[in-house]
Amino acid sequence: MRGHDELAERFEERRGRLRAVAYRMLGSLGEADDAVQEAWLRLSRTGDDGVDNLTAWLTTVVSRVCLDMLRSRASRREDPYGDDLPEPSTDELPEDEAVLADSVGIALLVVLDTLGPAERVAFVLHDLFAVPFDRVAAVLDRSLPAAKKLASRARHKVRGTPVVPGAALGRHREVVEAFLSAARGGDLGALLDVLAPDVVRRADPAVLPPGVPAELRGARAVAEGTVLLRHRTRYASVALVDGDAGIVVAPGGRLLLALRVRIEGGRVAGYEVVAGREGLRGVEVGVLGVAG
Repeated sequence: MRGHDELAERFEERRGRLRAVAYRMLGSLGEADDAVQEAWLRLSRTGDDGVDNLTAWLTTVVSRVCLDMLRSRASRREDPYGDDLPEPSTDELPEDEAVLADSVGIALLVVLDTLGPAERVAFVLHDLFAVPFDRVAAVLDRSLPAAKKLASRARHKVRGTPVVPGAALGRHREVVEAFLSAARGGDLGALLDVLAPDVVRRADPAVLPPGVPAELRGARAVAEGTVLLRHRTRYASVALVDGDAGIVVAPGGRLLLALRVRIEGGRVAGYEVVAGREGLRGVEVGVLGVAG
């Protein structure tokens, strides 16, 4: 058995990967760090005697800890929708978690949060970290065919179900990306370029500041209303929303708002801001660009 310092050094070499796995499984940096720390405690107690592949062993341990945490979360019926989250602000998420969320993809975190615990673990391990299915099956204590089925089911949910042809979806995505970029920059001119002259914006009044109407009509009014709410774009990402290119706003990966966007003639002809648990349960979110 190696000495404690050498064992700790070998663990630290793998901490980054373990943290990445745990974060994608849990969607919370604090919980991910707790899972990684638990893996270290188990390694420090047992040592690495008889462990041929320490990376694989630690990944298995972290995955099982995460699976238990996900099952506990599910038993408490935690909701992936964040309508009781505070208004997003620049200090709502620690900077390292905000950066990590951006690197993973906000839309992916949103969809992962809708998966069952076993589906999420199977998808993260196999599709995101290329862990062989025999090891995935061992983590889940399922048969090999069952593990493959869980990952396939999760993959289908992550992709979503497009309702527009692929070429049109690609064009719609470009328009929505241009709209989101202009909104982030507070660029009124760029917004006017991407909005149709008779564009209509409808929003749940609960997500609007006092005095702001739920419906805005015309490019100028919609552009100015969009700039007013630009602070929310820090947590926004282009996603598949009800089968077409749209936008999700999800601090910490918990869906706060979804924007159904209607594209006509290469411009945004209208968008609807959906919020609240009941409204968001009726929205299907997928990740654009996920291979089949």
